[in-house]
Amino acid sequence: MTCVMCSRAVTSAVSKMPGVYSVHVNLVSETADVLYNPKMLSIDDIGDRINTIGYEYMGVHDNNSVNNDVIEKKHMEKQRQKIYRIVVGFFFSAVLMILMFGNIDLGPNASYILLTISILPFIYVSYPILKSGITSLMHKNLNMDVMYSLGIGVSFLVSLFSTFHLLGNNHFMLYDTSIMLGSFLMLGKYLEDRAKGKTSDSIRKLVQLKATDALVEKYVDEKLVQKKVPINEVLKGNLVVVKPGEKVPLDGEVIEGKSYVDESLVTGESRPVSKEVGSEVIGGSINKDGTFKFRVTNTVEKTVLSQIISMVQEAQNSSPPIQKLADRVVTYFIPTILLIAVFAFIVWYVVLGQEFLFSLSIFISVVVVACPCALGLAIPTALTMGVGLAAKYGILIKDGETLEVSDKINHVLLDKTGTITVGQPVLGKVINYSGKDDDEILRLARSIEQYSQHPLSSALFNNESRDGYELYDVTNFENVSGKGVRGDIENVTYYIGNRKLLDDTGIGLSEVIVNDLEREELDLKTSVLLASDEVLAIISVEDSVKDNSVYAIGELHRMGIETSMLSGDNENTCEKIAQIVGIRDVLSEALPQEKLDYVKELQSNGKIVSFVGDGINDAPSLTKADVGIAMGTGTDIAIESGDIILVNGDLLNVVASIQISKKTMSRVKLNLFWAFFYNIVLIPVAAGILIPFNIMFRPEFSAFAMALSSVTVITLSLLLKNYKPEVFDGESV
Repeated sequence: MTCVMCSRAVTSAVSKMPGVYSVHVNLVSETADVLYNPKMLSIDDIGDRINTIGYEYMGVHDNNSVNNDVIEKKHMEKQRQKIYRIVVGFFFSAVLMILMFGNIDLGPNASYILLTISILPFIYVSYPILKSGITSLMHKNLNMDVMYSLGIGVSFLVSLFSTFHLLGNNHFMLYDTSIMLGSFLMLGKYLEDRAKGKTSDSIRKLVQLKATDALVEKYVDEKLVQKKVPINEVLKGNLVVVKPGEKVPLDGEVIEGKSYVDESLVTGESRPVSKEVGSEVIGGSINKDGTFKFRVTNTVEKTVLSQIISMVQEAQNSSPPIQKLADRVVTYFIPTILLIAVFAFIVWYVVLGQEFLFSLSIFISVVVVACPCALGLAIPTALTMGVGLAAKYGILIKDGETLEVSDKINHVLLDKTGTITVGQPVLGKVINYSGKDDDEILRLARSIEQYSQHPLSSALFNNESRDGYELYDVTNFENVSGKGVRGDIENVTYYIGNRKLLDDTGIGLSEVIVNDLEREELDLKTSVLLASDEVLAIISVEDSVKDNSVYAIGELHRMGIETSMLSGDNENTCEKIAQIVGIRDVLSEALPQEKLDYVKELQSNGKIVSFVGDGINDAPSLTKADVGIAMGTGTDIAIESGDIILVNGDLLNVVASIQISKKTMSRVKLNLFWAFFYNIVLIPVAAGILIPFNIMFRPEFSAFAMALSSVTVITLSLLLKNYKPEVFDGESV
């Protein structure tokens, strides 16, 4: 595909097929995401439709590295064919120029000799362009190959007519120009495709992280054996052995052995992570030294790596709102250029009385130099690189609109637990007011909290599996959002939560209990109350501030971004933690609705708000915020609500995601400036505005300039690959 009109043609053709629900075509990756009904049509039917309108269906591009290798080989073969055409084209162009302008006497049949020399090279070099242009024209699709075909075809046909004296004489020889035009255009396509291929390196590297097989341990004839099994055949629950230096093939839980695992290419975590029994491992990470065995928890299509690849692909295939500007320009671009080219020809030939060949060269130059390709590539190439760069740091950006909005964020709201703090609170102490012993108090609390997803629940189980604890049967369990939980044990209703929960149930707090609560809170502990008809105990848990929280929040302030901390925790603890990390604005003891209202209030005051959280209670705020940033350590619903997902839950990546968005959008604007500047300047030059100063832009130069324009835009986007967010080392490329 050469320009936006090509992607529109594919979109239009495929979307009209019965059973197709949606189509999104990516000009940069030359792929299409199609949602269709397999009962009404097949992938091959869609491929045939694409072939019919003049494009080539290459196959299904998915997360299967083997399948993608086949497609990659086809691309490489096409690139080789382009090189052959370029070499042949420039060689015969040089030969023709020597014969035409080197004072070599070819006799009275010179024009026929030139035709004989040029016809086969012309067809060989220009065939892909002419074929695409003619096919597009037949399907009423006015793309750039139509323009190129017009320029090449006119120059060759004029030469052909002149050879046979159909123009009155044989002075209009442009055989060298027609072949050189084709050569430069083919060179442009080669360079453009090569550069576009580099923009997809991030996806390619992620796909290459996938293992192709796994060493599965199982019993065969009552003997324990280890056997290499293709990754697609490994089932959930299978036991897999990983040796030093090998890839971890799938997600799972370590059941034997220990080691250090390099997860940097998957999560962005730079340091090797210690793994032991009970630890989770991620498919695609690299085992460093020890040997360990793990139980598979996610099959190949459901691994974290597969989800990352899918998210990055979807984001790269999306379009930010600014794309609409470029699309509007491109819609009218080609017809406008044709009118300008015809107008320039008429002015030079009819009005100014210049020679036909001179005026025709002006026409061809205008047709060839105009390049909507640069406009069409300006945004998607930068978007592709930005999303890929973010993925390198474990930052998953859902779509182009998120990138554009993130550039404008001026207020960041942060949840406390799991965002500013580690989010793995440990059990502190039990202040017991009942006649039951502490073990019984904890058993009651654990029995009810076993159904909760809140981090405080994990603290009661020491952040371990809940299977090893002796628990009561619980009925009528209810999660009271933002307040706590309740449930019945042996016909007695128990409540675990904050003061608001007990206020709602009418259970009062004595002065002693209030004093104990405040003492724990001032000691940076989060306390929950266990009660039935009266308060039975205070259970306190401790959570520490993340190592990078102070630095990350300081960086946000240095960027001119305001911060607020929102939490359902008590006021004393929240104020203390906010003071530690440097946040002045705090909303404590906040219910989910109050957090949501706070987001709305800021937005009504003109703020572009980002909400950072990881808990289930954050989902409404994550969704409502202009940009919801979900910590990868959070629950599924919170992750689904996020516009940006931080795989490793590092608060530094909140800053990095904003910095990457700003860098990407600045590159988009630079690309658009260059694309507009190129066309605004060179189209008048090609039309002959500088001829009074003895400067003429020949068609060959126009073709070369056209090639450079697209390559320049792509190269500017590729430079994003070298960018490192300032939050990591204070340096920018």
